[in-house]
Amino acid sequence: MGTPQFIQTPAGERLVVLSEQDYARLLEQAEDHHDIQAAHEVRARIEAGEETFPSSVVEALLNGGAPVKVFREHRGLRAGELAERAGISQGYLSEIEAGKKSGSLAVLKRIAGVLGVELSDLA
Repeated sequence: MGTPQFIQTPAGERLVVLSEQDYARLLEQAEDHHDIQAAHEVRARIEAGEETFPSSVVEALLNGGAPVKVFREHRGLRAGELAERAGISQGYLSEIEAGKKSGSLAVLKRIAGVLGVELSDLA
């Protein structure tokens, strides 16, 4: 890295002048530091017991998969099992998974509870 130059503006503010290459290196180092911090934060959340999901679940959700169905399949439940545990009909669950019905808040809370996910995960 080159030697930075210091200049002072007429208003008395000190500025640092450095090459564009040095500036790019500093940005890269800052991004690396941010990535390391983010990795530490994620590791702490996992160690605290927060659940993680495999990439297949994340990809299915990002590709527009119905969250209820994606999480149901991830948990290895048949539609009938989830419907029974959530206290709804299998037909109603099918309509929720197909996007034909949104499901009431009470029903979505029960489904989230059965699936062991946050209500917001189903939105």
